[in-house]
Amino acid sequence: MSNLLKRSFDIVICTVVLIFISPLMLLLACWIKLDSVGPVFFFQRRAGLYGKSFHMIKFRTMVHRSPEEVDQHNEPVVSEGRDPRITRAGRLIRAMSLDELPQLINILKGDMSVVGPRPVLMEQVDVVPPKYMKRFNVRPGLTGLAQVRGRRSLNWLRQLAFDIEYVERRSFLNDIGIIFKTLKVIAPGSPIYGGKELNWRSYRDKLNGRLPEDKDVEEEVK
Repeated sequence: MSNLLKRSFDIVICTVVLIFISPLMLLLACWIKLDSVGPVFFFQRRAGLYGKSFHMIKFRTMVHRSPEEVDQHNEPVVSEGRDPRITRAGRLIRAMSLDELPQLINILKGDMSVVGPRPVLMEQVDVVPPKYMKRFNVRPGLTGLAQVRGRRSLNWLRQLAFDIEYVERRSFLNDIGIIFKTLKVIAPGSPIYGGKELNWRSYRDKLNGRLPEDKDVEEEVK
């Protein structure tokens, strides 16, 4: 799949979708503003193409926090289903994955693509093993192979493995297939929270010797 074809596809899809959903996005913005104090959008530095930093846009779904309230690594902690920091509006918006809609703007800007490995936090780049760095050779996506193969139920290394599989087998037809599968995955009722023991922070702590030995993790590292 040529980069020109993929970029053209991204622009056409995003333009059409934004035209149709702009009223919905306006309603969501008003709801967020009325529901809690703080900005409508949440900006976060993520690693894009070749690991270059960009600001990913999302609808704010949590209570607005000052810099002093962010943890020592400037990282959002794992969000459980009943996290008290999630606003009333944010709970429903997250359940339907509507918080991701502003990333269509990132796609139009060229920061992201419709389909690709999900953009990781800049802090996560150091936790990507060398054999998985190829995931940064393409633009990160609004959705990707890992998201339709298990979403957040996958552990960190399995997510990366699916990212590499996408990069090595990417094609126009595969992208179309992932888009349609995504619509099923984000349907109301689908699980959106993963277990804390599966995430990248646990893997980082494992590498730093702060977690007990775990055979499954050791096998993944190999």
